[in-house]
Order: sequence, then structure tokens, then C-alpha cells
Amino acid sequence: MKGLLSKGILVLAVASLSSCDYQRYNTIRQRDYREGDKYVYGPGLDSPAVQSNYKYTARPELDQRTAKIRQKLFGQGNVQGN
Repeated sequence: MKGLLSKGILVLAVASLSSCDYQRYNTIRQRDYREGDKYVYGPGLDSPAVQSNYKYTARPELDQRTAKIRQKLFGQGNVQGN
């Protein structure tokens, strides 16, 4: 009986939370001033942005620095580079 009552309260709580307008104010309503910019959004709706196609030359002198940053962010562990 106690388990049935706790399950009923749980279902009631979930139903009441799902009925409210959760995160209604968690949006920013502003005009996108880059709308239609092919550099940012790409030439089509399903295409990647132009800036994501750029390839940069590798700089091996930065490998040690990026390893230190990864170690600081993710802690002492198995730090592997890309």
C-alpha cells in the first residue's frame, strides 16, 4: 500500500510539472542580424557553415600547452590529444 501511494504521488508530481510551461522565460527573442549569412549558416539549410571547412596548419609547439589545459580542465587522468 505504501509503495502504491508513493508511486501515485510520483505520477501526480510528474504530471503537474509537465503541465506547466517549463522554461517559458529561458529564451531570447531578438532579431538574428546574421540571418542568411552564408559564412555563418552555410549555403543551404542542411549544409555546414563555410567557416567550419577551413583547415589550419598544425602547430606542434602548442601541443604541450593544450595538454596542460586539458589536464587542468579534466584532471589527472589519461589525457589524450586529438
